[in-house]
Amino acid sequence: MKAIANALIVTIASASSALAASGAAADEGGFLAPLFLAFGAAIIAFQAIPAVMLLGSMVKGFFSKKAEAGANAR
Repeated sequence: MKAIANALIVTIASASSALAASGAAADEGGFLAPLFLAFGAAIIAFQAIPAVMLLGSMVKGFFSKKAEAGANAR
């Protein structure tokens, strides 16, 4: 049991330095990464406009006077 624990500790200790030196963050993604983020922001912005209009209509309908129930009943 002790040998398995020691082997596991040695494996984890040696793997941490190998993972730290990968250098994966050196590349910024080029031109397409900001273009993709701008496209996503535009989609969110264009969907926020109708959402705000719908919210305004809901609040307006909630606080407006209600129609009489007898006028619409047949």
